[in-house]
Amino acid sequence: MNVLIVGCGGREHAIGWKISQSKHVHKIYFAPGNGGTSENIEIKHNDIDKLMSFAKSQKDMLTVVGPEEPLSLGIVDAFEKEGLRIFGPSKQAAMLESSKAFAKEFMLEASIPTAEFAIFTDAKKAKEYVVKQKKPLVIKADGLAAGKGVVDCDDTNQAVAAIDSMMTKKAFGTAGNKIVVEERLSGEEASFIALCDGKGIIPFASSQDHKRVFDGDKGPNTGGMGAYSPAPVLDSHLHNKIVKQVMEPVINKMKKRGTPFKGFLYAGIMVDESGKPYVLEFNARMGDPECQPIMMRMKSDLYEYIDAAVCERLGSMPPIQWKDQTAVCVVMAARGYPGNYEKSQAIEGLDSGLGHDIMVFHAGTTRDVRNKVVTNGGRVLGVTALGKDARQAIDTAYSAVRKIRWGDNGHYYRTDIGRRAIGR
Repeated sequence: MNVLIVGCGGREHAIGWKISQSKHVHKIYFAPGNGGTSENIEIKHNDIDKLMSFAKSQKDMLTVVGPEEPLSLGIVDAFEKEGLRIFGPSKQAAMLESSKAFAKEFMLEASIPTAEFAIFTDAKKAKEYVVKQKKPLVIKADGLAAGKGVVDCDDTNQAVAAIDSMMTKKAFGTAGNKIVVEERLSGEEASFIALCDGKGIIPFASSQDHKRVFDGDKGPNTGGMGAYSPAPVLDSHLHNKIVKQVMEPVINKMKKRGTPFKGFLYAGIMVDESGKPYVLEFNARMGDPECQPIMMRMKSDLYEYIDAAVCERLGSMPPIQWKDQTAVCVVMAARGYPGNYEKSQAIEGLDSGLGHDIMVFHAGTTRDVRNKVVTNGGRVLGVTALGKDARQAIDTAYSAVRKIRWGDNGHYYRTDIGRRAIGR
């Protein structure tokens, strides 16, 4: 079987790296891929017609979709209409991610625990509402905003400013035409990801990401500055509770609506002080950077599970086997991210003997005319390491990070990735 990975990030590199280990897979293509992947096809991830044409030109091809945009555009619907094998949710099912308002109303319908919320299409009414709340709030753009359309607000002034930014100034374009205002929950966050075949699920190992750009979870939200797996906050009791109270209700409700969810289902979870899980968000794809440490720990053949999901036979598959180790991913970003940053800077240190238990997953990279790897985005690399425990994995990852550089101090990374896992 040949496999086409749609996307160009660290998540797609990690998925392709893991699938390449399968005895069933002959060749892997990435569209468009990045400086660390091969074989790359020069087709943008949102050019559905060209992606379909390429898939049709290949024999025995399975397409795996990485990012959210092509899912929201209906790539799965288009491929399936042409009889092409593809793994991911339909456009309708992907609305769990592409519309935060849809997701909140869906959770209410399915009795899935989540924060209290209100939905607005009028900025004036939204401001009137937040003035009355007198408590910390979260303002969310309804549409896709590359993981940056969520603003935590400590007071009314911040909430009003966030509404202005999204709805009036169009900071996220049409994604902010509608917003969700919800209460801000407190506790510890974790990521719960599962493979789904429309009828049932097989969970992946737990993980936890770090969304804020600066140490100590300060600064603006990003696509993710690092992650680790497993997440100690999700013990076996809580794991089972999330399966029963969150993941299975999603699958059952989607099936009942006539839009079965087939693909990677991601639930961003907040665990409160009493140990109760609440859903902060759903994603219709693997998390990035959570995917990287999860793939490092996975012992089973990922392709076999994806193939089973496409064929709707996950129920016949055994639980996934995991390495009894911790994996930590530290994202190396371009200085200035998530704001303005430079591109096309040559990356040094990628070949400096980083170690046996380390993988550098490329994200915002490309190759220049000399075939040299250069920066091409905000999140550039995901340096991912295995260790016998969290401390060893953290030390190994940062040891490798310190060997990599670009530009005149052009890189930036958080120094506290995985610290919560130490000693737990």
